[in-house]
Amino acid sequence: MTGRISIGIKTSPQEVDWPTLEAAWARIGEHDVFESVWMNDHITNATQERGGRSWESLTAMAALAHHVPGKWLGNGVLSNTFRHPAVLAKQATLLDHITRGRFIVGLGAGWHVGEHIPFGIPLPDMPERFDRFESAVHVLRALFSEEATREPGVSRPDRFYPLDGATNLPGPLTPGGPPMWLGGNKRRGIALAASVAQGWYMPAVVPHEGARPSDLDYFSDRRDAVLAAMDAIGRDPAGFAFVAQMPTGRTPAEHANALELAQDAVRRGATHVVLGMPPALGSAGVDAVAREIAVPLREEFG
Repeated sequence: MTGRISIGIKTSPQEVDWPTLEAAWARIGEHDVFESVWMNDHITNATQERGGRSWESLTAMAALAHHVPGKWLGNGVLSNTFRHPAVLAKQATLLDHITRGRFIVGLGAGWHVGEHIPFGIPLPDMPERFDRFESAVHVLRALFSEEATREPGVSRPDRFYPLDGATNLPGPLTPGGPPMWLGGNKRRGIALAASVAQGWYMPAVVPHEGARPSDLDYFSDRRDAVLAAMDAIGRDPAGFAFVAQMPTGRTPAEHANALELAQDAVRRGATHVVLGMPPALGSAGVDAVAREIAVPLREEFG
C-alpha cells in the first residue's frame, strides 16, 4: 500500500441491518477503485450521547471479509478500552490469516463516555488511559513476534498487561504481525506513532459550517508533527501511512464536498484516503461513492 494514493471506503456498523451491510460489502468487492475497507469500533451509536444500534466490529469484519478478497481491511480505530491486548492479538492474528496478510490493526485509546458507563467498562482519565494504550501497543508487538510462536514464549513486566511466558499460536501470517496504524493527535500519541507504528490515522475531517469545504490545516499540522518526531529519532518515513478520512454524506452536493476534501488531503500529504459512507445506503451508496468520489480521485492522482 505504498507508492501512490490508496483509496478506501468505511462502512461502519451502526444503525444498519445485517443484510444491508452485507450487500454493501459485496458491492465493494466489485469495485477495484477501493483498495481497503474499514469500520469504526463502537458498541453503541457514538453520534448519540448514549445507546443506538451497532454490530461488534471485529466479528462483523471477519464475517464479511470473504466479500472483498484481495482488499486490505482495518478499523479506524479500535478502542483499547474494549479488549485486553492479548485477546486483540489473537483476533488480529486470525484476521491476518483470513485476509491473507491484508489486515491493519488501527488502534486508539478510546473516548466515548456513553458506551463505557452503561456497560461498566472503565474509561480512565488521561494520562492513565494513554498509559494503558501505550502498554497495549507494546504487548501487541511482543505477541506478534517470532519469539511468541515458540516456547517459552514472551515475558514482559507491565503495570497493566504483564506477560509471563505468553505464546501466540498459531502465529501471524505476516512476519512481525499485521501493521499497526495508531490514532492519537497530542504529543504522546504523535511520539508513539512515530516510533513504533506503520501509519497514523486522523479522526474524520468534517467541513466547518460556513467555511470552505476543504479545511485540513489540522491534518497538515499533525502530519508535520509526526514527520518531525520521526526525524528526531532517525526514522525514515518512507512507506509510513498518513491517513485522512472524511464523511461522504448522502447527496451529490455532499459527495462533491467530500471529493474536494479528499483532493486537498492528498495535496497536503495524505497517502491514504478513507471515504466514510452511511452504511444504511447499502450497495447503491457504494456505487455512488465510487462513481462520484473515488473514481475522480483515482483519475486525478493515479
